[in-house]
Order: sequence, then structure tokens, then C-alpha cells
Amino acid sequence: MNHGEGARGTSVLFVCVSNAGKSVMAAGLMRQIAGPNIRVTSAGTHAKTAVNGLSARVLAEVGVDISDHRPTRLTPQMLDDADLVVLVGKQADLDQFPGVAFERWDTDEPSERGIDGIERMRLIRDDIADRARLLASSL
Repeated sequence: MNHGEGARGTSVLFVCVSNAGKSVMAAGLMRQIAGPNIRVTSAGTHAKTAVNGLSARVLAEVGVDISDHRPTRLTPQMLDDADLVVLVGKQADLDQFPGVAFERWDTDEPSERGIDGIERMRLIRDDIADRARLLASSL
């Protein structure tokens, strides 16, 4: 990845399986954190039909509105257009794509500790927000 070029125009694509939860949360949070300096998109390897309601609710709590997001299926063109592809969570998997930098965010999964519902989503949101802040500061 060309960190030396400055943030303007850098494109980050967030990918998860459904494009209904984690990748949408990451994209919304990155837009809030980085502003217009970073182009942000998201997609799913097996996109669902609607955004996760709890994901939308916990982002609204921090001033991010993803309620109008429609899950998008990942295409080779989206990969080609991205400077960085971030796989969000453990489930999403992609073959390496020539010329594209990849990183994986192995996000917190509170359900493994018996934490579910809105509290689970808040913990995931906060983990993703921390990662987005770190990434934005490095681009």
C-alpha cells in the first residue's frame, strides 16, 4: 500500500460475508473518522438483502447512519478499484487479488463469551471503531 501518497484519494474496501453487519459498520465508522480524505466502500462475499438492525442501531448511538445501506455483492471490479481491502471478521475469505493490499481484522466476537444482542453489537462496534481510527491514522 502506498502510505506515502497521503490520504486524499486512498480507497478502502471493507468486506465481510453478508455486507449486512461488520463490513457496513466498518465503512460507516471509517467515513465518520476519516471524513472525505478516504474513499470507503463495502461489500459481501454472499450479500444478504438488508442491513442488520442491531448494527444500524449501535452505529446510530455514535452518530453514524447506515439505515439506508443495501448489501452489495463483491465484484472483481470493486477489488481492482481498492487500494486496500480489509476483511472484517473471521468468516469472510477471498483469494488474493493481484495488485491489491489485504489485511484482516479478526474482530471481537462477544458471542463466544456468552454476550449477545445489543451488548454484543456495541462491543463489536467499539472494536471496529478502534481499528478504523488506527487505519485512518496510518493512511
